[in-house]
Amino acid sequence: MTNNNRAAGLAMFLSSRVFLVLLSGLALAGCDAGPGQSTGANEAGHSAPTASTAKANQQVLEQRPFDNREDFENARRGLIAQDPDLVIGHLNGGEVWNMPGYAFIDSEGENAPASVNPSLWRQAALNNIHGLFEVTQGLYQIRGYDLANMSIIESDTGWILVDPLTARETASKAFLFAREHLGEKPVRAILFTHSHIDHFGGVQGVLQHLSDDEKANLRIIAPAGFEEEATSENIIAGPAMTRRAMFMYGKRLERDDRGHVGTGLGKGPAFGTFGFAAPTDIVSETGTELTVDGVTMVFQIVSGSEAPSEFTFYLPEQKAFCGAELVSRNMHNLYTPRGAKVRDARIWSGFIDEARNLFSEAEVYFASHHWPLWGQDNIEDFLIRQRDTYKFIHDQSVRLMNHGATPRELAENLQLPPALNKDFHNQGYYGTVSHNAKAVYQHYMGWFTANPSQLNPLPESESAKRTVEMMGGAQKVLAQARQEFDAAADMDVTEGRNTYRWLAELLDQVVFADPDNRDARALLANVYDQLGYQAESGPWRDFYLTGAYELRHGAPEEGIKPAMMREVLLHTPVSLFFDSMAVRLNADDAEGKSTTIKVTFTDLQESYLLTLQNSVLHHRKISDDTSADATLKLTRPLFVDILVGNAGLKELLFSDDLSFEGSKLDLIGFFRMLDKPEGRFNIVTP
Repeated sequence: MTNNNRAAGLAMFLSSRVFLVLLSGLALAGCDAGPGQSTGANEAGHSAPTASTAKANQQVLEQRPFDNREDFENARRGLIAQDPDLVIGHLNGGEVWNMPGYAFIDSEGENAPASVNPSLWRQAALNNIHGLFEVTQGLYQIRGYDLANMSIIESDTGWILVDPLTARETASKAFLFAREHLGEKPVRAILFTHSHIDHFGGVQGVLQHLSDDEKANLRIIAPAGFEEEATSENIIAGPAMTRRAMFMYGKRLERDDRGHVGTGLGKGPAFGTFGFAAPTDIVSETGTELTVDGVTMVFQIVSGSEAPSEFTFYLPEQKAFCGAELVSRNMHNLYTPRGAKVRDARIWSGFIDEARNLFSEAEVYFASHHWPLWGQDNIEDFLIRQRDTYKFIHDQSVRLMNHGATPRELAENLQLPPALNKDFHNQGYYGTVSHNAKAVYQHYMGWFTANPSQLNPLPESESAKRTVEMMGGAQKVLAQARQEFDAAADMDVTEGRNTYRWLAELLDQVVFADPDNRDARALLANVYDQLGYQAESGPWRDFYLTGAYELRHGAPEEGIKPAMMREVLLHTPVSLFFDSMAVRLNADDAEGKSTTIKVTFTDLQESYLLTLQNSVLHHRKISDDTSADATLKLTRPLFVDILVGNAGLKELLFSDDLSFEGSKLDLIGFFRMLDKPEGRFNIVTP
């Protein structure tokens, strides 16, 4: 590794620490510092784009083929109907979805304001194109009703639905809109392409409109491992993931040119009522062929690519390939900033190549996100470039890693070659080369770079206090930072951006050393604004701007409520409930305590023994006659209600809804040892 590369890596190290802090623990600032008092701030406090940011975004227009309008033609092709006033309410009040809220985005993706990267602006405009579309004969899509698409395949006697969206509210609205314009037909099957909630969570919104006969004969087809993966992803680390999702998807940001414009993958997820339905048919092997109400489908298992349980499929009659989320009209995440297991880029690339060969006769491509593509040559070229994008990131990251490059050096130096960087469909609107390269390193090497200084560093706040003190104190640092911030406006694009990145790192130190320093918070928020405005990635933009928002306004009053997941939890394997309880056990409260509790689910006819010992909670399935210090008998739905806070254990112990043997006070004491994380921990402040 050359000295120049080392220096570049150090710059990335200094400038990207804040970004990694954002990714590592989304939390809510506890106090309200008020809007940043900067010139030209809007009502939310977001400052105006600087001259340097305006130049950076203007420069993007020279780097991409913006005169290519093919994506807009494809995104509008086959439009049957559109609801210009598409607003969807939450079952409990408020809004789940509001497409008119994005009307500020130019319909042709042109005339981007200085506060939005023109490439992301273009992608946001494409994702604004919503409605019911005919993809090809007998195949339709509803786009723009949620983060994902719902596809409709005509069968011999009805419909086959693919991916019924995230929430009951959005799926219901989309399904009824399709019925309004295509006619009312019975639903014969539903396909869940993969285990992420935006592709199955809205299923109850469809089921509520089906007759008893339809539901009794409905086939629900999913890939092997779907049920476990779909219900488990958010159980163990759910509070952290949902808190981080608020940053990644800009949940608290206004929909305007200084706020949220879209995620790149779509507009954003629908934070509505999530549901679940158990599959009736499981696809386990590539090449599996099913005939569903007269429709032939050929499946490819791609589990371990974008999702741990996933398939694509091919419709021979229409020569149509459903890419699920194996491929999208953007670069995807090898590591998703909301938090999830790192994905294997090598395997992912291999599955794309396999699909290209298996379904080489495809004349239509459609997927779980974005718009379709038509023509064998176009599909072939698309799949090759998608395949090679992930393979390039994997291979070159490993090559440089084997020469000693650190994650931040990889992120700073790795760039797609010109052959892979000339199209829009593999640009970093969702994933980025930067954090995907780090993901490859993490996949192989983990968090440690082998530098001994990183083996046992001080916690962020303690390190920040010592650093700021050694630099002469917060006021001295702030005075220099203000000068640097003002000077950055007149710098060239590269130096200006790097100055903002450095200031983000520097001011983060001041804020972590003194979180009540209003001047430091306000200036850091202004820095985050500029980094957000320049970001081509929707999630990066939302992370930066949400960080700025929380520095100015503090924490939301509450996190995402666990009760939203109740329907999913009702189908979660019981053992995972106890796993989630084990990671909530407060070790200090449990110190010196030892007990056994038997939990019997009367509706499942299953019993489990919980053993508390050495400040650790274990569980195992047992026979009903196993003895314990205390026995609790209840139904699984009631147990779920206790877990999500819909029912209080103390009150239930003195009711007839459950039965109990042993000391009620001891049982209450046991449950008091379990943390109740609210998903409101701090991120941009300690």
